[in-house]
Amino acid sequence: MARSAPGRHNGCPPPSPHSAARVEEASILSTTTFIDLGILPETAEALEAVGITTPFPIQEMTLPVALSGNDVIGQAKTGTGKTLGFGIPLIERVTVPADVEAGRACPEELTDSPQALVVVPTRELCQQVTNDLLTVGKVRNVRVAAIYGGRAYEPQVEALKKGVDVVVGTPGRLLDLVGQRKLSLKAVRVLVLDEADEMLDLGFLPDVEKIIELLPAKRQTMLFSATMPGQVIALARRYMSQPTHIRATAPDDEGATVANITQHIFRAHSLDKPEVVARILQAEGRGLAMVFCRTKRTAADIADQLSRRGFAAGAVHGDLGQGAREQALRAFRNRKVDVLVCTDVAARGIDIDGVTHVINYQTPEDEKTYLHRVGRTGRAGAAGTAVTLVDWDDIPRWQLINKALDLPFNDPEETYSTSDHLYELLGIPEGTVGVLPRAERTRAGLAAEEIEDLGEPGARRHSPATSTAADRPKRQRARQRTRAGQPIGAAVEQAQPATAEAAAPARRRRRTRAGASIPTAAAPTAAAPTAAATPDESPKPRRRRRTRRSATPSQDSTEN
Repeated sequence: MARSAPGRHNGCPPPSPHSAARVEEASILSTTTFIDLGILPETAEALEAVGITTPFPIQEMTLPVALSGNDVIGQAKTGTGKTLGFGIPLIERVTVPADVEAGRACPEELTDSPQALVVVPTRELCQQVTNDLLTVGKVRNVRVAAIYGGRAYEPQVEALKKGVDVVVGTPGRLLDLVGQRKLSLKAVRVLVLDEADEMLDLGFLPDVEKIIELLPAKRQTMLFSATMPGQVIALARRYMSQPTHIRATAPDDEGATVANITQHIFRAHSLDKPEVVARILQAEGRGLAMVFCRTKRTAADIADQLSRRGFAAGAVHGDLGQGAREQALRAFRNRKVDVLVCTDVAARGIDIDGVTHVINYQTPEDEKTYLHRVGRTGRAGAAGTAVTLVDWDDIPRWQLINKALDLPFNDPEETYSTSDHLYELLGIPEGTVGVLPRAERTRAGLAAEEIEDLGEPGARRHSPATSTAADRPKRQRARQRTRAGQPIGAAVEQAQPATAEAAAPARRRRRTRAGASIPTAAAPTAAAPTAAATPDESPKPRRRRRTRRSATPSQDSTEN
């Protein structure tokens, strides 16, 4: 197989679906290792260090073609190893000092400019791909930099100045740094577009085209995604040279989702959904769980409700700062929280071991979103459970998804938190309620994971949550209003006389009745202060006396 894959690219017509299936079947039944596929010994050593020795079908089919420098369109189900499918060839194509020492390259080929570029649609996917590439290139010491928004520019610019071999980034930040002349793409030999369909959905196509125009014309281009709409194929035809389209699926896995994911679709009432979710999270054998919502407000609300019910839950959605999003993901990876409530920003790129349950709290927008959400579990051959709660209003949307994916759940069963079939299908112990028992609250929680100061653009220097008592007087003094360049308080102090004898009495309001002023008999003047008005005594307020209706204003003033 390793010999036949490059031959298909050299002027031969693409294989038919039937011949591709035979090739995939042979790859699955074989005992091929990464060494057999011709990768460098250092790369194989790095993979073995993390327990990766046998390639997945997409990797076994892609590596021979990609290692020879040909353009590739890779398509496989989510969770089947696409990242290493392009990551290994990309790392192998980069020239580093270890290659010069081994005699595989000349010193003139070394450069501090990026030699490979990976464009991804989301920040979370950028981090995931960066970590995978660092793992693959660890032995050869390949320098990989993550360039994405939500972080300060300075650390990323500093990393580029020191020199990098591979850049993984989101389109917006990449173009920003190119425009500032902090990033040069003239030495890029390999371009990878990961999750290209998502970039199209998010409106990144114009930015991606600008990035491609900045690259050298002579390069290798690889495009990978779980779904390949027509626009992606059109993009490939414009910017790729005779690409080999590789679609890897197992012969016994004909569905759109991975076969080892058990799917459950329930028709649930919106007011009962939090209770249903709380009981599903107490199912037997439940490990890490991800709860997907369609809106940011719903994600924040459900995370708060689950926390009040005793679950260690974190949230990831667009209204959070990048520091808070990364805090929740780190806490989830470190098992400090075991429930991650998120929007579709986390539907791609989250590859965490131990995710056993995915719950669609709200029906996804389309079938592609459903596939990527469900694909967070059942990864790398593990088993998983996916539960979708369909509201009554979302039945038409779900039926469209069901038809597009050819699923047998066109009419979901009406389900409540007390339904017997819910307990039976998901293995929920009898008597479970929607509050986690105190004895089972063993996770450290989200607060145990510190928030990293990322220097986020536009972030406030002092927030109420992080301010201290010592900081408040400083900020209060800084916020004082000024007059003529000085604080008002200082101007008042300067205006006060040195001694009390020279102080003029404050202006007193004159009392009136029916428009006429009321004379006062004992009103002291500034020119002739009375003996009673000593410097140490302030004038006593005038007491108002009650009068009868028959009394006139003059009589009243005389009595006073």
